[in-house]
Amino acid sequence: MKRKLLYAFLLSAGTIGSAFAQTTDEAMLNNIRDQGMNKSRVMETAFYLTDVSGPRLAGSPGLKRAQDWAVNTLKTWGIENAKREPWGKFGKGWEVQKNYAAITAPYYHAIIAIPKAWTPGTPGLIKGDVVIIKVDSIGDLAKYKGTLKGKIVMADTKPGVERTYIPDGTRFTDAQLDEMAKAAPTVAGGPRRAGASPFAAILAFRVALSKFYIDEGVALVLSQGRGTDGTVFTTNGASYADTAKAVAPELETSGEDFQHILRLTKAGIKVQLEADIKTEFFDKDLQGYDVVGEIPGTDPKLKDQLVIIGGHLDSWHGATGATDNAAGSAVMLEVMRILKRVGFKPRRTIRIVLWSSEEQGLWGSRFYVLNHFGDPKTMILKPEAAKVSAYYNLDNGTGKIRGVYLQGNQAVGPIFKEWLAPFKDLGANTVTISNTGGTDHLSFDAVGIPGFQFIQDNMDYGTRTHHSNQDTYDKLSENDLKQAAVIAASFVYNTSQRDDMIPRKELPVVPIN
Repeated sequence: MKRKLLYAFLLSAGTIGSAFAQTTDEAMLNNIRDQGMNKSRVMETAFYLTDVSGPRLAGSPGLKRAQDWAVNTLKTWGIENAKREPWGKFGKGWEVQKNYAAITAPYYHAIIAIPKAWTPGTPGLIKGDVVIIKVDSIGDLAKYKGTLKGKIVMADTKPGVERTYIPDGTRFTDAQLDEMAKAAPTVAGGPRRAGASPFAAILAFRVALSKFYIDEGVALVLSQGRGTDGTVFTTNGASYADTAKAVAPELETSGEDFQHILRLTKAGIKVQLEADIKTEFFDKDLQGYDVVGEIPGTDPKLKDQLVIIGGHLDSWHGATGATDNAAGSAVMLEVMRILKRVGFKPRRTIRIVLWSSEEQGLWGSRFYVLNHFGDPKTMILKPEAAKVSAYYNLDNGTGKIRGVYLQGNQAVGPIFKEWLAPFKDLGANTVTISNTGGTDHLSFDAVGIPGFQFIQDNMDYGTRTHHSNQDTYDKLSENDLKQAAVIAASFVYNTSQRDDMIPRKELPVVPIN
């Protein structure tokens, strides 16, 4: 009788324990949702990363302002080991300190124009005639020798500004998400042999053209920026390397202003332009830095394992980099705030890393992975690589999370589907075997660490804000960022608490040189 009662009591206790664990998970997820949706500070964070910090070009004072703010804020939230961590040599920083340009003849008209990154300014206010050149090859340069000194030069291009009249902002439709969910796994190919770069000839031409402009004493170069309706998608006009050769000052203008000047000049009407551009290079510290911080794990067996989240903090310089990628950085910072605020004590250590120099080739995350986890060129991995359960990235604008890309990792599909189930009402329930490229999860995937990017609604990311002078705080969607923070926090919570690490794919094949 006593044995039966004891057995019944233990059985009942086991059932209650299981139910309690389930209830605890549900309660924690509800707390995360409440904190993220109703007590959010994500927009406040985004404000400091954009309006207060300013443009955050790699190596610039603006990026350092944002990094310092992020480190100090993480500390005030109780995040441990918060710091700027150097990852290696980057190169020169650069920023715009003054930018004015206008047509002065045949009449006055201020133009929309942005200095190309890492180009010099003018020696004060300059005035000059606009000259059109048509150069398709290095051989064409000779015909302009001795004719361009002090001139403002623009290349002949196809006429007009292409407009599509397609709405800028879009969200994924149910049909599109369904198609993504049904995507078939791609068949991995064998090792690829390195070949000659198709861009080698283009690069050689650009180098020759830049040298020609300097040798000829060109005062200013005008180029047509991609975009319409006053939007200019900015680029770089020179290298950030500390050994880079000098180039001429260059402005990237709106398509409308460029074509306006081009039409007048081609018609034989004299166009004069004045400009006063001041830029500054920063070369005292050539190192690149990432922002890091941690919530330490508490499980004796699992606390040395890592769940890493991140997004890149650097931006282009035409605006304040709100959707690219203060949005992702603010969301991941909010994830850390939420988890601390709800009193979460993770089994595994949670680490946030906000990358730098992503825009120049994922340098911040690539070197972080090289320094901590291993070399993708040789696939020689460090012991710490085996301790990372997963890396989660956010870097596709301000749109809310609709699901997650599996990066070809089929085994994790059922896990993520279960984790998304509580958030179907928030519009996030799509799991696709497909991948999205071009951002920092690739650095982890390259050494076999499960790295994932969330699916986000497109909004007007590709059409209006990505790398453009329109990428400002005003383009952020508050409700979407709140939702993204809640879902990302839930993924971090689940990854930290599960008994097993996230399943891994086979290690990538080392390319044959």
